[in-house]
Amino acid sequence: MLKLAEQKRVVERWRGLEKQASDFAELVSLEDSSLEAEIQSGVEKLASRLDELELEAAFSGEYDSRNAILSIHAGAGGTESQDWAQMLMRMYLRWSERRGYKAEILDMSPGEEAGVKSVVIGVNGDYATGYLKSEHGVHRLVRLSPFDADHARHTSFVLVEVLPEAEADVDVKIAPDDLKVDVFRSSGPGGQHMQKTSTAVRLTHLPTGLVVSCQSERSQHQNKEIALKILRSRLLDLELAKRAEERARLKGKRIAAGWGNQIRSYVLHPYKMVKDHRTDYQTSDTDKVLDGELDGFITAYLRSKLGEEG
Repeated sequence: MLKLAEQKRVVERWRGLEKQASDFAELVSLEDSSLEAEIQSGVEKLASRLDELELEAAFSGEYDSRNAILSIHAGAGGTESQDWAQMLMRMYLRWSERRGYKAEILDMSPGEEAGVKSVVIGVNGDYATGYLKSEHGVHRLVRLSPFDADHARHTSFVLVEVLPEAEADVDVKIAPDDLKVDVFRSSGPGGQHMQKTSTAVRLTHLPTGLVVSCQSERSQHQNKEIALKILRSRLLDLELAKRAEERARLKGKRIAAGWGNQIRSYVLHPYKMVKDHRTDYQTSDTDKVLDGELDGFITAYLRSKLGEEG
């Protein structure tokens, strides 16, 4: 039923595009000069949407059409990296807003002085995983530190992970005996309620050793549900990684694991430049990128990967 509903949405989008093209063709046939501006504007929007749908049609990942779970983890470097993690969090929230996606912070561990140590964001929308998979990897920032009295230049690293949202009891089944549940008091800001009650939840999946915790909500039940949601996606990602490794082994390819090398550099000093090291796509408008204008990078990456998956 899920697959059928997705296919129906795809057909409806293409049929809608087909009708718009037909409508503009009729307007052109009227040869009315007063409609020229309207037709030109409409055709440009239509062409842009067509490019987008062609890219979506080319997605070959089994879970590309799914909602995404995006995790951001500050690297070594303390406050510098934690502040960079928060900057990236804002960037992805703004990108989601621009695309009309619903983004929700599922869990967040605040930094000691500023920023965040880690944050998990649920991004809901058509092909959220397909688009955001281009962001999976290490992001490097070079800037004059606002936390250094000497304003020295610092380099910070943050890991971004992108997982497809898993469907409970469809993609992943978790046996109750495979789960260890611990409850503890939430830490960080949140007032007396968070300090006096054990609402935070830590789940350990015994067969794999995966550990997920959540403390962002006020109730233990809510935190457990969010932690389960994240755990299912991590288990699905683990299975997908195993499949990818097996395909790579058969094809003789090497799969890079862990932090690895950075996928993108954001340089704010001594010059301004954001460059993706996989596609060489770059821009000097760092402010716009950090405000969520990522489509150029995402499109360049997706076009470079066409035909590679499957």
